[in-house]
Amino acid sequence: MVEQKKYALFLATLDSEFVKKTYGGYHNVFVETFGDEGEHWDSFRVVEGEFPEEKDLEKYDGFVISGSSHDSFENDPWILKLCDIVKKLDEMKKKVLGICFGHQIIARVRGGTVGRARKGPELKLADITIVKDAITPGSYFGNEIPDSIAIIKLHQDEVLVLPETAKVLAYSDKYEVEMYTIEDHFFCLQGHPEYNRDILFEIVDRVLRLGYITQEIADTAKATLEKRGADRKLLEKICKNFLKGRVPAN
Repeated sequence: MVEQKKYALFLATLDSEFVKKTYGGYHNVFVETFGDEGEHWDSFRVVEGEFPEEKDLEKYDGFVISGSSHDSFENDPWILKLCDIVKKLDEMKKKVLGICFGHQIIARVRGGTVGRARKGPELKLADITIVKDAITPGSYFGNEIPDSIAIIKLHQDEVLVLPETAKVLAYSDKYEVEMYTIEDHFFCLQGHPEYNRDILFEIVDRVLRLGYITQEIADTAKATLEKRGADRKLLEKICKNFLKGRVPAN
């Protein structure tokens, strides 16, 4: 009998009412995107101080760190605890997929610099340019390496300086680091492969109501998804191949 694969999701965000009502929470959104039948997924609400015991880290085959409305460069107790856990996962060479906030936390832990985005925040569907020379055909990207990928973006911070050992896999006109990898066990994206149109639109409406963005920014964000969508299937395939070690990362 094949041993059941186990994965842990570190949720650095709370469930919105919309996500709870529509999907039953972000746990389900992530598992639907990155999970496969027969796997076991545990969620830890790290933003509320919920973490696995250190002795239990070994039992997981991989980890996902979600996005967050918190700044990755702050020193809140839970953020520092998350950094400590990531250091341990690094030592163990466990596979970790970092998304948005998670992408920045991994850079911070490995000695990079994170901070406010130099060219301002982004809230839209955006194209990121793939650094094809940095990707070996047959890696978790597969044999067909695209020139660019459309991904939903929602962030106001960025990786300003990459850790020395990191390799940039994608950039955009606004941000130098959209995707990077460290050795074979860290794979990080600034965008959100798990977001769909409905999730983004609801967030846009909510932050507009709260006065965080203008109507013009809200309209622009929605307009980017009018005629096309994110390359979700491709992003899902790349992330799953990495996380499951289906194809060796070169």
